[in-house]
Amino acid sequence: MGSHRRPKPPSRARIATLGMAAGAVSLLPTQSQAAPKPTVDEVRKEVERLYEEAEAPTEEYNAIREKQKKLQREADRAKDRLARKQQEINELREKIGPLAAAQYRSGGIDPSVQLFLSSDPDDYLGQAEMLDRTSSRQAEALEAMRRKQRELTQEREAAQKQLKALEETRAKAARTKDEVQDRLAKARKLLNSLTAAQRARMEADQERDDAAAGASDSPATYNGPASGRAKVALDFAYAQLGKPYEWGATGPDSYDCSGLVGASWRAAGVSLPRTVKQMYDAGRKVARSDLQPGDIIYWYNDTQHNGMYVGNGKAIHAPRTGKNIEIVPLDSMPFFAASRP
Repeated sequence: MGSHRRPKPPSRARIATLGMAAGAVSLLPTQSQAAPKPTVDEVRKEVERLYEEAEAPTEEYNAIREKQKKLQREADRAKDRLARKQQEINELREKIGPLAAAQYRSGGIDPSVQLFLSSDPDDYLGQAEMLDRTSSRQAEALEAMRRKQRELTQEREAAQKQLKALEETRAKAARTKDEVQDRLAKARKLLNSLTAAQRARMEADQERDDAAAGASDSPATYNGPASGRAKVALDFAYAQLGKPYEWGATGPDSYDCSGLVGASWRAAGVSLPRTVKQMYDAGRKVARSDLQPGDIIYWYNDTQHNGMYVGNGKAIHAPRTGKNIEIVPLDSMPFFAASRP
């Protein structure tokens, strides 16, 4: 396995003025010495860098969203438990009412006075026994209600903690989303600074480079050596060729890198975790020399980017914003590891 690791991008991209980066501005600029507009190639390189920097926080966002969904389910269950406990307490309270009334009717008088008032000792003893049973049932009901009240208080405290954790996760997801959107907005701004002719030239250069590297996003059908579930997963992935990359997306119209891998294997009946890191941690590692079609490929490191091996030294992946799902040579990016679902 290779040990290529890309430096972790800064939490917020700080883009130097491209003209200055190119050394195009004198040390003492005047009003008549405005920085020249960046060249098409400079814009392209900077856009690529911004898109790549958006990948790590995209995967972080995916992980936070998964945690948020889990916390939401827990909070919903806690609310259901609270409602049930409250209903049980209400039912106990209703039971205690008639018991208290019965005690008042038969037991509101001191037993010794009641004996004098009773003309029949057997009648008195019967009333005393009923009173004892009523008091006992009422005591049990009160104890049950107190126990339920204690449980309700504990449930409420647990639910409040879960809701607080959910709110914190929502806030973190929003911050991470802003981080990704910040990079994408800067990339769009750079692209919009080009003329139509410059953009056309940049796209043509990109297509030329992709062709030279052996990349293709043209619709195709998988006809490699995979079988069983791996073939089903690759058939699905190939059917997505040409669909756009979109951060945080899991299909069916667009995907991010781990979204495509997860959806492909899900089509084969295999449930994978959501993010690149989670897939790497959960998967059975395989050596590069033992790669089989359908294996998950990790490039750069264990957290940033993945795809699926298709055989013949190539892989299918959802590359980055602005590009479509494509087939590329395995070494078009630094190979890090592989795992088998």
